[in-house]
Amino acid sequence: MSTPPRLLIRCGLIVTMDPARRIIRGGGIIVNGSLIESVLNAEEVAALRPFDGDTMDAGALTLIPGFIQTHIHLCQTIFRGMADDLELLEWLALKIYPFEAAHTAASMRASAMMGIGELVRSGTTTIMDMGSVEFEEEIAAAVEETGLRAFIGKAMMDVNDVYPGLREPTATAIRTTLLQAEAWHGKAGGRLQYAVAPRFVLSCTDPLLTEAHAMTRSFPGMLFHTHAAENRRETEAVRKRCGMSNVEFFESIGILRSNTCLAHCVWLTDKEIGLVKERGAKVLHCPSSNLKLGSGIANVPELLRRGIAVSLGADGAPCNNTLDMFTEMRLAALIQRPRYGPAVMNAQTVFELATLGGARTLGLQRIAGSIEPGKKADVVLLDLNRVWNPAPEEDVYSTIVYSGTPENVRSVMIDGAWIYREGVTTMMDEPHVVETARRELRLLMNRL
Repeated sequence: MSTPPRLLIRCGLIVTMDPARRIIRGGGIIVNGSLIESVLNAEEVAALRPFDGDTMDAGALTLIPGFIQTHIHLCQTIFRGMADDLELLEWLALKIYPFEAAHTAASMRASAMMGIGELVRSGTTTIMDMGSVEFEEEIAAAVEETGLRAFIGKAMMDVNDVYPGLREPTATAIRTTLLQAEAWHGKAGGRLQYAVAPRFVLSCTDPLLTEAHAMTRSFPGMLFHTHAAENRRETEAVRKRCGMSNVEFFESIGILRSNTCLAHCVWLTDKEIGLVKERGAKVLHCPSSNLKLGSGIANVPELLRRGIAVSLGADGAPCNNTLDMFTEMRLAALIQRPRYGPAVMNAQTVFELATLGGARTLGLQRIAGSIEPGKKADVVLLDLNRVWNPAPEEDVYSTIVYSGTPENVRSVMIDGAWIYREGVTTMMDEPHVVETARRELRLLMNRL
């Protein structure tokens, strides 16, 4: 296969998120293969005549790092709008567990493809996904085929009293997870990584949790991905079972470590916050999901004040009901204001959570999260000259966080390849994906 030529992308504005947080006007970047070779100012771009390679003139468009969402459930995408107006434990027992248990390989693939299409269209280039108990190979195949960068992992569940049809023996959960990790961790040139994913304390035995975390030590860069302290009733049930709070329990069995990624963390105690900080664990903040399920509001300003790594994710489509990072950024900023005042969680802080914050959480800070030479060419071109946007030159972070929408996304590049180009998805046939997902959903509901 021939190597693609170097590509110069000229644009109106570059939001680099480099250590100096430079915003470059009238500059450009050079992409060489899968990497960013150079980041240039206007004078340096003008000096490149002639340029040895291809040139793309993006005009007044704004170039940003791709968004990184650290908590997604692609297996749930086709259940969007079908589990409204419930709190977490009922939402799981009455809707999500039965739906997931009815999946086939075909419906799982359809759900993953729908989710990936939406994520890319809204500027997300990297995710960490938690699948279901079965058919994780379909999610892996969809990620590999479409060009998305992702950490994936099947949901591990060896306890499920409310819906026994969605669980498996401890030994089976461990064995299948290990086989999947061996098959997919580091695949697709490193785009595809594995994260072991015990669902949450109430669906896992102690041996499952400890063996799952021990497995991560056998694979470089492997993460431990789970839910914690999402809902008040959940935390009460955890305390009843374990005799202590969720994060204290993780600490007591030795699985609270720097590669431990905890989704939600709405109801952390002060002691638990201290433990998360001490162990270097990561918090995956999902504001839309926490509001829609009535779970509460995570104390993100306090987590950041203590130096804890926080990133953003949309969670699953049935508890959101979008996978749109613009929505998550706006909400992450606004929901803290009634408690902390209008100056907390400013737009630049939130944009960092959506880019570099995600990269740090996933251990990808050396290759993603900012536009710098040597990093992967995971970039997004935004058209911020729309009727709902103020002038981006005034404060580009404010424009993106408070008035940005997926309609601003013009093109998306991952690993140096255009996945979404000038409003057209290049890695899937969208009408076919939608038609297939609707057909598979009807069949799934008939199986119920």
